[in-house]
Amino acid sequence: MLADNVLELLKSEISEIEYNRYIKQLKYHEKASRSDYTVFIAPNILIANWVKTKYSKKIAHLFEVKTGKKPKINIMLKNQISKTSKKSVPIDIELSKSPKNTILNPSYTFDSFVVGSSNQFAYTVAKAVAEKPGLTYNPVFIYGPTGLGKTHLIHAIGNYSQANGKIVIYATIEQFMNDFTYNLRNQSMERFREKYRSCDILLIDDAQFLSNKIQTQEEFFHTFNELHSAGKQIVLTSDKPPKNINGLEGRLQSRFEWGSISDIGLPELETKIAIIRKKCELDGIDLNSDIINYIATNMGDNIREIEGAIINLNAYASLMRQEITFEFAKNVMKEQIKEKRENITLEDIIAVISKDLNIKPSEIKSKKRNKNIVEARRIGIYLARTLTPNSMPALASFFGMKDHTAVSHNMKKINELIETNETFKLKVDELKNRVLTKDE
Repeated sequence: MLADNVLELLKSEISEIEYNRYIKQLKYHEKASRSDYTVFIAPNILIANWVKTKYSKKIAHLFEVKTGKKPKINIMLKNQISKTSKKSVPIDIELSKSPKNTILNPSYTFDSFVVGSSNQFAYTVAKAVAEKPGLTYNPVFIYGPTGLGKTHLIHAIGNYSQANGKIVIYATIEQFMNDFTYNLRNQSMERFREKYRSCDILLIDDAQFLSNKIQTQEEFFHTFNELHSAGKQIVLTSDKPPKNINGLEGRLQSRFEWGSISDIGLPELETKIAIIRKKCELDGIDLNSDIINYIATNMGDNIREIEGAIINLNAYASLMRQEITFEFAKNVMKEQIKEKRENITLEDIIAVISKDLNIKPSEIKSKKRNKNIVEARRIGIYLARTLTPNSMPALASFFGMKDHTAVSHNMKKINELIETNETFKLKVDELKNRVLTKDE
């Protein structure tokens, strides 16, 4: 069938993951289609919007390549096609009733978000405002380092809300600023205000970039007030809390702090492993536990980078027609795993272990025999031996031991624990990763 051939052509031009997640879900509707008008059925509005925005022009072009004619591409839902009429209603007409809705990433849902202790509160708040916008917490301000899931959460709020008939606007502060500047220059501010003030939920990413933008802050202040007084939901993200955004007007800072402020912290090892497993499950990537643990303990804490590494690994394996073994994964990812061993000092190692295990640096270097201190000291010796060029006599001197034989004994003991205790091995690997990524 022609439509199937066209989609197969598209498959060769986009990633396998995007094809399986979106394009593969489409069904050609022969009865509703004509030579100049092609209809595909999508399983839900999120996929319909995503395909229409990202791929409809490309699909039309591929039809033109195959047939010499460029049809109008319509991505519809099954219930939009009349059972009694041969004519169908294009989805762009159907959606015109709510033209202000933003196109959101349909992959970012609450179901695909992995919850751990580092993001539990932010997730709970996000779910609550999605279910009862404007009533529970307003505004919501989510902050934390780059790549930990802030954008995922606000897209999840948007997707949930759109599916329940709400008008949602999502924008980064940069997009908001560009819209503002363009409409100000073209004397069309009413159009700008209609867009941002006539929604049920306003989602704003990267609020830290409001810093020192006086005109944009002024306009955003009035937009905020208009929506808030009307009981509309406002959700913002930032890499820092409102009080730490330099150049932010006091009146905006106080408004950002009216509702709920929640942070997303660095994920603990268990959460990273769970995120990798979920990513593999959603994208149909088969990685064994050794590979998953290796990625979790060596790729740092940026979830976006971790997910990118997994996609890259799978793409490389597909191109090479190679099974993803542990050695293959290590080889492919060696450039992404930033080894900084030449810059690591013994003090760096002690500082990381001290902070993570809640033991004073002086105790790690002491002769105390408490079980937790002995374990911390052994880990310190192991990491120092594997991450620095220091000799065993030098390490014996640093850790206050009698001579190099004591260091050798501790190395033997910790290697035995690593080989026999998977939980302990993961903990050591995680501490190693903290040391390697201390400056990121």
